[in-house]
Amino acid sequence: MRQLQADEFHRFVAARWSALLHLARLLTGGDRHRAEDLLQEALVKLWFAWPKVAEQAPEAYVRRVLVRAAARSARRRWWGEHPVDQLPDPPGVADETAAVDERTRLEAMLALLPARQRAAVVLRYYQDLPERHVAEVLGCPVGTARSLTARGVARLRQLLAEAAKPVE
Repeated sequence: MRQLQADEFHRFVAARWSALLHLARLLTGGDRHRAEDLLQEALVKLWFAWPKVAEQAPEAYVRRVLVRAAARSARRRWWGEHPVDQLPDPPGVADETAAVDERTRLEAMLALLPARQRAAVVLRYYQDLPERHVAEVLGCPVGTARSLTARGVARLRQLLAEAAKPVE
């Protein structure tokens, strides 16, 4: 029986890893390393809760854990970076497409939003969740989730418009 649960868990992780990592990356403002850490933390919690949530909604459970972990993570003051005397060589110029540039720009702008606004925008528009589900994941009333989403989108529009202005 335990082996069957482990197999189900492994199949779930294999099927949803990429999408969950992308969600975590958006929630962390594009920081891939923090996103991987958050996703690992969420999957460990899912493993222990698997017998209870496997038949219900394991993805919703992981999503909620990710949002809460990202909010906790955003409040941290120190990440363990250490200053160095010399900066590493910059990466070589690659042939990047407009879509990658736009996604990178959007991730950078998402990183400037407060954690709860970022989570609301990502859940509502990237995950395409209804407002009710966004509110459940954030643990707040629907009106608050709606407000967080609206303010987040408005701020994103403002930031993107400011970034598009030519420098004089």
